[in-house]
Amino acid sequence: MQKLVSKVTDNANFYMGNSPIDLIQKYGSPLYVYNEKILREKMRDMKNLVSYENFAVNYSAKANSNLAILEIANEEGLNIDAMSPGEMYAELKAGFSPEKIFYISNNVSKEEMQYAIDNNIILSVDSISQLEQFGQINPGGRVAARFNGGIGAGHHEKVITAGKNTKFGIDPDEMELFNETLKKYSLKLVGINQHIGSLFMEPDKYIEGVYAILSIAKQFNDLEFIDLGGGFGVPYNKLDDTYKTLDIKSLGKKLDEIFEKFSKEYGKRIKFKIEPGRYIAAECGVLLGMVNAIKNNGSNKYAGTDIGFNVLARPVMYDSHHDIEVYRQSNEKPKKIEPITVVGNICETGDIIAKNRMLPTLKEGDILGILDAGAYGHVMSSNYNNRLRPAEVLIRENGEAVLIRKRDTLEDIVKNFISLK
Repeated sequence: MQKLVSKVTDNANFYMGNSPIDLIQKYGSPLYVYNEKILREKMRDMKNLVSYENFAVNYSAKANSNLAILEIANEEGLNIDAMSPGEMYAELKAGFSPEKIFYISNNVSKEEMQYAIDNNIILSVDSISQLEQFGQINPGGRVAARFNGGIGAGHHEKVITAGKNTKFGIDPDEMELFNETLKKYSLKLVGINQHIGSLFMEPDKYIEGVYAILSIAKQFNDLEFIDLGGGFGVPYNKLDDTYKTLDIKSLGKKLDEIFEKFSKEYGKRIKFKIEPGRYIAAECGVLLGMVNAIKNNGSNKYAGTDIGFNVLARPVMYDSHHDIEVYRQSNEKPKKIEPITVVGNICETGDIIAKNRMLPTLKEGDILGILDAGAYGHVMSSNYNNRLRPAEVLIRENGEAVLIRKRDTLEDIVKNFISLK
């Protein structure tokens, strides 16, 4: 096997002696591959972010909810957030105790709320309307609330989750009605939370958001926790030598100062939580896929692969950049570096992974490695065009590659349909 482009995975010893081509041959293409060592390192980065003792890191299951990944998060002592009964179910299955799960609900039914209540999981309401609903089905209950502190940030407008142009959070201007609703149903507000958006690389907006939620927290006398949210970014352009990473040490130092000052003013060592989101899972994952066709249309050259947007949705949804590595089984050398548009196999013109990307001359049978695919990769995959969702493999810390999710079969495509015959 030749590695035509492999700087990032080589530097990280990502494959730990495993060949990407061998993995594809054994488990099929496309294939999600995760590195356990990198995953655990990122979890420990966050656990050690601050010295303030009453601190918890919420792993974001929506970024990667494979059961094995959740089990590792539990082993590492992280807390976890949930966005649905399905995520809560998987988290309980992975061994998380109910008190370590935080259900951050958004526009949910009474049945979904009841699932959390029945499993002793604290949930956060996202509106006064939802607080009213919670009070109706669980008067006297313990509840948290998500507020919109007015500070938003993110790599795309679709992932900015605070500020004026978002569906999330309770407007602080409605605080009087919020408190009246708490009192109406004798509810105990145990925590407040926020989330400003996803993929910030500079800490300033996040710190601004922290101050905003703390100003709201001061309006409540006896909170048990404050969840500051997250969306910690990772660099998706690692093949560019000028790329920058989020300065975790500087951010942690600043948060420590804020935690100490606020806890003194508040009168107790209140628990602070963060939701680092993609920071934990993104860099532990590579998506492997195969080049099946090379063609020219007009002045454009295309590499047709089996990595459709049913497999990786981020590029078509957010115009997201993912670096691409290239592995070749034969000894044939590439002729040159050239611009090529890498596309998938879905019947949509927008099924594009990368436009005019400078890559070695590709050929049929080459394997591409789509980097930083550990977060919002497989969890967003689908069976669109009745395509099969790929398998997932974990490279353990000892270098052993183990299957942690089977590849879909054709029978899986129709198993829940009911024939009229």
